[in-house]
Amino acid sequence: MYRRLHIIIELIAKVLALAGGAVLLCVIVLTCVSIAGRALVPFDLGIGPIRGIYDMTEIGMAAAIFAFLPWAQFTEAHARVDLFQPVMPRTMDRFLDLLFNLAMLVVATVGTWRLYLGMRDKLSFGETTLIAQIPVWQGYAASLVGAVGFILVASFCVVRSGRRIAGLPD
Repeated sequence: MYRRLHIIIELIAKVLALAGGAVLLCVIVLTCVSIAGRALVPFDLGIGPIRGIYDMTEIGMAAAIFAFLPWAQFTEAHARVDLFQPVMPRTMDRFLDLLFNLAMLVVATVGTWRLYLGMRDKLSFGETTLIAQIPVWQGYAASLVGAVGFILVASFCVVRSGRRIAGLPD
């Protein structure tokens, strides 16, 4: 059962990370096209910068960052200070990993909850971005996908840490 759960959670984290990478690549391409269009304005070719590129970049970056969080959690790639780890007993180190994973689960849950409330707020007021007039709630919704994945992965990491303390294999 645990092995199957491990495979599913790893797949979720990978798919979200790849989707975040795809969004990031789209933002890069759009930015390059907009810059090239801005450079061609003096030649009067009818080509110019992309209207609302800042809005699109802002939304895309937020969605990409949230999509990367599950993979960082799954691979234990978040920043940490291992100053005392070499001299710490292995049991204490594993207990601290469990504590860290529990804290990340709380952060993921509270962050997702607040992101959801923010999305509902933006949706109810019909707020749009200044230039491109993109509904702001859509950016929140895109970020919410990664945030929910973050909760799932963080929950799995708590279980994984508990298994390590118990001496069970990953």
